[in-house]
Amino acid sequence: MPIEGPLKELQIHDVFQLLDLGRKTGVLRVTSELRQNAGVVYFDAGGVVSAEIRSNPHPLGGLLVRTGKVREDDVARAVGVQRSRPGHRLGDILVEMGVLPRKELERQIRAQVEEVIFELMSWSEGYFSFEDGPLPDALGEATVRIPTESLLMEAARRIDEWSRIEAKVPHLGVVPRFTGMVEEEGAQLDLLPVEWEVLAGIDGETDVRLLAAAVGHSDFDVARILFGLASTGIIVMAEPAVPGHDPGAAVQDLAVLLAAAEEALLLGEVARARFTAEEGVLAFPEEAAAHVMLGRALLAEARYDEAHLRFTQALQCAPDSPAALRLLGLAEVGRARFGAALETWARWEALESRPDSERGREDAVRRLRDAVDTLKHALGGRHEH
Repeated sequence: MPIEGPLKELQIHDVFQLLDLGRKTGVLRVTSELRQNAGVVYFDAGGVVSAEIRSNPHPLGGLLVRTGKVREDDVARAVGVQRSRPGHRLGDILVEMGVLPRKELERQIRAQVEEVIFELMSWSEGYFSFEDGPLPDALGEATVRIPTESLLMEAARRIDEWSRIEAKVPHLGVVPRFTGMVEEEGAQLDLLPVEWEVLAGIDGETDVRLLAAAVGHSDFDVARILFGLASTGIIVMAEPAVPGHDPGAAVQDLAVLLAAAEEALLLGEVARARFTAEEGVLAFPEEAAAHVMLGRALLAEARYDEAHLRFTQALQCAPDSPAALRLLGLAEVGRARFGAALETWARWEALESRPDSERGREDAVRRLRDAVDTLKHALGGRHEH
């Protein structure tokens, strides 16, 4: 009997814990229609032995060549041997040929598996299904056994670090571009070899995910390096150019930017939503919708003062914006300015005569206003600024 359900009810982290505690053997499949992606993880007695994901497949031969572990002609010879020996893994053949140490093969495969797991761990929506039973004979190029507990601990550490990295690298689709600062100031860079490798791969067109694949390092490690480079001002991160548009000319349509920011909020990728909304504000400073979207992202990050400024700006662009007024009230609550929140919602209610079709939203705001009013009186106005 398969174990299955939506990730909104049982998070992927909890699914892994359950399979670990139950020492389960079988196949876990995770799908996301919103991301148009899917992943498969193979468990053996609770440990992870293999994993793959549709969006970022890593053929072992190509990975080993990119990382300089083997040569292309070695892989070609191994592939020829593999064709005459069906069922034998390419990695095992390379080890038998003496061109790749067994420990290095296992290290590369482990890194592959970990990257897939950490990608799946970031999913907050989708559907999972676990099928208990014996594993298939072939699990890819090679397998390792990774304790699930260690994967969960590393995933938690990465999530913490990603929250810092996202300030400069909001998602893997952004493109690093040089600012020209080093050339202008004649500064000397003190970088590690891997950092030079990433720096050399920046061409102003390749996004973070493709850059990581090109240099043969993990998405996380490359994003961390790019964060450091962006923090020093050497590079900036930009959204990729829209097909059919001149990258140096007109910016994306506002509706496209707003839709992308809305999707990011839905996925819980708040930093990406803020980054995209900021692009919208820079490109369309006179559009209230751009300021409202950025304010929503800032509210999600509990940056209430900045959100307040955005909603105020939106009202300067469009004084009769109901959305800006409603959200401005929420920003005031976050700033503990309950009286100001009540006044803002009074303005919102006076702005429109609401039809019956919107009575539910009006009632919801009224209940929120009453709750804030009660809180204000309970605190005796002590938190008003």
